[in-house]
Amino acid sequence: MTNPVNRTILLLDIERFSDRDDVEQAYLRRMLYDIADRALESAGIDETLRLRADRGDSVMELIDANAPVTALLRALLTEVPAQLRAVNRMASRSAQIRLRGVLASGWVAVDERDGWVGSDLNHACRLLDAALLRAALAERPDDFALCVSDALHAGVVRHDHPGIPADAFHAVTVGSKNGPLKAWLHGPVPGAPSHSERGEEVPVPGADSGEHP
Repeated sequence: MTNPVNRTILLLDIERFSDRDDVEQAYLRRMLYDIADRALESAGIDETLRLRADRGDSVMELIDANAPVTALLRALLTEVPAQLRAVNRMASRSAQIRLRGVLASGWVAVDERDGWVGSDLNHACRLLDAALLRAALAERPDDFALCVSDALHAGVVRHDHPGIPADAFHAVTVGSKNGPLKAWLHGPVPGAPSHSERGEEVPVPGADSGEHP
């Protein structure tokens, strides 16, 4: 196993992938890869700065820590939604693609079978699969829901860089088998009152158990 190195972790997952037939799944996978590639390219992150793992209905990217996280966040907030609108405008109802995304940072090692190992990566995967993020996407008219880790919020998002409005992210706690995880959801929180203040940690039904709200 290699020594752990600090990476930016990007995860993208297709909503309701298993509900589609084989032809639709193949199409959605192509769209997922195209959207991920274009977002990373628009952020100035070329293939030499990335490692990719295929998970069927999702894609995982380990990105060099020297790559610009602010540029990547801006691409996720603007480029990805724009691409989804363009793709879905021309697609049939059964071929609509909607995505959940997680952006995190942490230490990851690669083992002798090219597997990725690290608790920070595990936490990011649990955020991607959280009931809260699924519910957020299900409630939205747009096609993308993004969550960032607490560490990435503290290091980047809270500083309110141009194109990354800090007040658009809301503190949430999601359940996992190893206990609650704090994270930050972009956009409205499912079931939260509209007057929630920025930085207020919003309790979510089922958060302690990891069950769907």
